[in-house]
Amino acid sequence: MPTSAIRLVRFTGRLLLALAAVAMLVVVLLALISLTDGAGSGLAAWLPTLAVGAVLAMWRGRRRTWPARLVPFLPVAVAAALTASVCIPTVPTARQYPPALPFVTTQHWSLTTGSRVAVYHYPPAHPGPRHPIPLVYLNGGPVRGISVLDHRFLQLLARQGYDVYAYEQAGGGRSDLLPMGQYTISRSVSDLAAFIDRLNKGKVDVLGFSSGGVVLTRALADPSVAARLHRAIIAEPGPMDGPTAHITGHKGRKSARGLAPAPTGPRSTYVPRYAVAFGLMRLGLLSPDTGLIGQAEGDNAFTAADLGSDTASAYCARDAHRIPAEDTAQNFSFSPAASLRIQQTVKDSPSIASQLRHSRTPTMLMIAECSSQIRQWETAVLAHDPAIQRTQYMPGVGHHMWNGLDDNNDRAAAVITAFLQDEPAPLPNHPTRDEIPTFLRDHE
Repeated sequence: MPTSAIRLVRFTGRLLLALAAVAMLVVVLLALISLTDGAGSGLAAWLPTLAVGAVLAMWRGRRRTWPARLVPFLPVAVAAALTASVCIPTVPTARQYPPALPFVTTQHWSLTTGSRVAVYHYPPAHPGPRHPIPLVYLNGGPVRGISVLDHRFLQLLARQGYDVYAYEQAGGGRSDLLPMGQYTISRSVSDLAAFIDRLNKGKVDVLGFSSGGVVLTRALADPSVAARLHRAIIAEPGPMDGPTAHITGHKGRKSARGLAPAPTGPRSTYVPRYAVAFGLMRLGLLSPDTGLIGQAEGDNAFTAADLGSDTASAYCARDAHRIPAEDTAQNFSFSPAASLRIQQTVKDSPSIASQLRHSRTPTMLMIAECSSQIRQWETAVLAHDPAIQRTQYMPGVGHHMWNGLDDNNDRAAAVITAFLQDEPAPLPNHPTRDEIPTFLRDHE
């Protein structure tokens, strides 16, 4: 074999060994971050990783002459440079709240639970009759700011004579953060009760969407909270309790997930620190209260583009190439750690079915045709809440039913207002409790 070929083989072999050494150190770092729960912003994992690399480099170079002994340290230096970025924040570590919205005043209410929440009020703007019962909106997330798209829908309801209130749940949007251990589904329900008391206008109607629908469902199962409710609308709910959360089943008609163009804009997951933190949290290898990144830093870093295909899953396949901008970059706010924490408390909670069977609050369930929710999450509420008076299956829309496309906002508003005014439903009452088995079979 020619000398040049031998040198090339040796160089290639050394390069592969160096790359393998770098990869090994990265794996060691990730393992130690998981074991230490990211303590010390990752330094508790980074320093031992470098120590391991240095020891191995010394061992590999023990029989070499002095200049050659430095060669095994090159992969360690490269790995140190690459992995150091996991320990260095690139966004402020103190919470940076979204700026004020130009079209509505942001109030801040301190609740008796200890939460301080951002509140938005849309008074009746219709010259005709005004509805005496306030309407409170619980947005989805959990722990996500109210999107501009949702604000527009609330304005539509106000133009139809409703006195609309909305608040961003603790940790979301412009609301103050909580200690991570206080983010629980029970706290969310208690905050709803405290908000209604702070409103001090008697019983209220409540519209709960997605995870907000979970909060509302659990409120209906708690007699002390349900006593504050006049009527309830549960729209596209997530799982109401642990047993429901562990159900695997079918979703609605095909959504735009996998069909829509990838979201544009900056992503925190392109930064090693946040890719590691959010990725390991999602896998359950880091706790929501991890020492790798603080809650405030994680909130500041997370962007709308980080939601990826989750946004597309809220729209029908036919809308894949015209998905509206749900929010502005300035208004978008989502707390991934707090969200995971609340979802885990739902998964860990016992069944509320027996309590829900005692509900007496008139309730309506809204289900989207292209729902990204497990159908049994929705039908479980219908099966166990005897006070559900009607179900409205919304054709042609996905999980985010009021989305500004075509006449979707008007159709959703018509369904909601008809129920609140106890008028005939615009759509058939479907599915009924007796139709649940057939409804689920139709989605197999």
